[in-house]
Amino acid sequence: MTANHPPGRFRRRVLPGLAFKAVVIGGGYATGRELATYFLPSGPWGGLAAMALATAIWSLVCVVTFLFALKTRSLDYRTFFQHLLGRFWPLFEAAYLAAIMVILSAFAAAAGAIAAAVFGLPPLVGALTLMGLISLFAAWGNESVERLFKYVSFLLYGVYAIFVVLAFSHFGERISAAFAQPGPMTGWIPGGLTYAGYNIIGAVIILPVTRHLASRRDAVVAGLLAGPLAMAPAALFFTAMVAFFPAVQSQMLPSDFLLTRLDLPAFRLVFQLMVFAALLESGTGGVHAINERIAHAYQRRAQRTLSKRLRLAVTVAILAGSVFVADRVGLVSLIADGYRWLAYVLLAVYVAPLLTLGVWRLTRPPEAVANAA
Repeated sequence: MTANHPPGRFRRRVLPGLAFKAVVIGGGYATGRELATYFLPSGPWGGLAAMALATAIWSLVCVVTFLFALKTRSLDYRTFFQHLLGRFWPLFEAAYLAAIMVILSAFAAAAGAIAAAVFGLPPLVGALTLMGLISLFAAWGNESVERLFKYVSFLLYGVYAIFVVLAFSHFGERISAAFAQPGPMTGWIPGGLTYAGYNIIGAVIILPVTRHLASRRDAVVAGLLAGPLAMAPAALFFTAMVAFFPAVQSQMLPSDFLLTRLDLPAFRLVFQLMVFAALLESGTGGVHAINERIAHAYQRRAQRTLSKRLRLAVTVAILAGSVFVADRVGLVSLIADGYRWLAYVLLAVYVAPLLTLGVWRLTRPPEAVANAA
């Protein structure tokens, strides 16, 4: 974009939220596995309360993150945390690399489970197919990734809308009965905090998209929209899932469990292809953040642009390890155990410093922030 042609409102205020949704939705969200792990144990109403809590946390942290990125001109996570944590910025990088390995491993495991459940293929085929496509999209840089976020978002929201309509038409009485049942809303606060905690890394992953922000107002509006845009499909999906509560909790792929009960083979295929596309955009977003961090460092030191070949090499190296972990650990264990520990780490090295030191620095003049870093 040039000074004469500033980015439109969509890129400034909506695209960051769609990008955040793209990173958050991932394997466990799109398949329903995360919803079954963190929300269903609290029951129908408790699960919705946990979702509302997570949404509020996401919007708050996204607003502050976008404002801080705008003020410090941070378009990659290295620059962002150099300003936020000073000499301690490598703490986040270590946490991020561990997080991205766990998250990508969960994506690979989900792709493998879909390939096995829908097509009867070995799980490794689904995982390798996903990794290959992520490599292609990540290698082409910002424009390729942003187009992916945009068009997969249209597909995702459309398919989820159809799914909810079908679910209510087929299971409406069961859904109503589930919400009518009295039950204790236990554990919804820890569930919402944990889910928000490990997914909030998405606000940092999408920093390259914040280059379109032109004002503090853009940053605030984009941040406020990010939470609802990311959680809306999950809330609709969760509402459909309660039709078979509590049996659906034990399913590796709750989405496929519901789809088989709809008994619509063509839509089942479309839905699982949408899930695969969601895995693709989430995985691409995570790897793209690493590529952009390396590209900016490479530009500063070598005065050269990181080539597509080098981007591809970095992506393949990261994804190869993820496929190995996915094959050894599996989707359920990665989501139940790996994600929980990620939440604790990210709250300590990102959210807590951002909402204390970061908020304080937002009240300071730009030169004071630079000197403090």
